[in-house]
Amino acid sequence: MKDFRDLIVWQKAMGLFEDVVKDVEKFPSSEVTRIISNQVLRSVSSISANIAEGYGRRKGKEYEHYLYISRGSTNESIDWYEKLKRLNYISEETFAQREAICEEIRAMLTSMINKLENK
Repeated sequence: MKDFRDLIVWQKAMGLFEDVVKDVEKFPSSEVTRIISNQVLRSVSSISANIAEGYGRRKGKEYEHYLYISRGSTNESIDWYEKLKRLNYISEETFAQREAICEEIRAMLTSMINKLENK
């Protein structure tokens, strides 16, 4: 692979980012919504950003460190989506779709981390 953009996990994380941007544009306008929108955007954008940064380092433990951060951001994103669902800002169906993508990304990151740990 020549570039982090070739990684399927990065591509999926970018797709999730595009989805969250579309989601937050539909939210009602309020101070709470602004804060929550900012947080979910940050957590989702952190997933792909840390994959990219870690890929640039390409050294075992350093790369692994950024993948762990990315995986943590994936869990954080699920938490924010849960909050959005409970506030009725997103539907149960949207939540299920976003959670499934997050779980897929998390599994891919875990696999990458395990491969690095076993080297």
